[in-house]
Amino acid sequence: MPETPETPETVDISETSETSEVVPVPGRRRRGRTTLLIATAAVLGLVAGTCAGFLVQADREPTKLPSLSQPVLAQAKGEGPEPLSAAQDWKVKTDGDLRKLLLTKPKGAKDAEAGDDGWLTMADYADQLLRSGEMFSDLASAEFRRAVATGWDVGSTYSVEIRLVQYRQEQSLAAADRTGFWNVDGASEWPVPGTGDGMAYVTNKPKIDPGYLPLYSAEAHAWRGDIAMEIWVYDSKPIPKAKIMDLAERQMERL
Repeated sequence: MPETPETPETVDISETSETSEVVPVPGRRRRGRTTLLIATAAVLGLVAGTCAGFLVQADREPTKLPSLSQPVLAQAKGEGPEPLSAAQDWKVKTDGDLRKLLLTKPKGAKDAEAGDDGWLTMADYADQLLRSGEMFSDLASAEFRRAVATGWDVGSTYSVEIRLVQYRQEQSLAAADRTGFWNVDGASEWPVPGTGDGMAYVTNKPKIDPGYLPLYSAEAHAWRGDIAMEIWVYDSKPIPKAKIMDLAERQMERL
């Protein structure tokens, strides 16, 4: 016959050590239901508050907006500043007759040909430059506006030519760009005082052509605002630096 399993012996608690105590294990609380109830109540409270706000606002009269027209401000008493004179307002000078800004010929000098009554069209000005066809296109791109010229002769060999060329300058600072266009090889050069980047040049060696006297030259280029200044001096003998610098400084003072 099969053996009957033995019944385990019963342990008597009283036989255990007197210092041992049985510590009860606390049971876990079920929080899922409580948390859900709290969250639901919070959402319902938010919705109820929003609805109450809309109802309160709907019962109120609309707030009137301020008028778009502003009150007329009283003008301050006293006379305003006087307008600038033509001598002080640069734009008044440069938008007027440019010929009035040119240096006048010295006593004893003879007038040289200088365009149609001093005015130069873009074609006239381009014809006085090397590669006139190419220069005409460049002047159009540089927004040429107008130009004036003057000149005089002293004796049989000394001559001066001065040109003021004005640009519209809607796209670029053409007057400054054109001033930096000039470059005189084999010449001594100096900055023209008070003009920023204006320069004066004096050739050290003359140009010699058969049947003609030696030709020395000096030139100066500077700009102010939308006007570029150009000065040329020619003589059969070397031209002193002081001569071209004096012309350049006096002409720039008139701009």
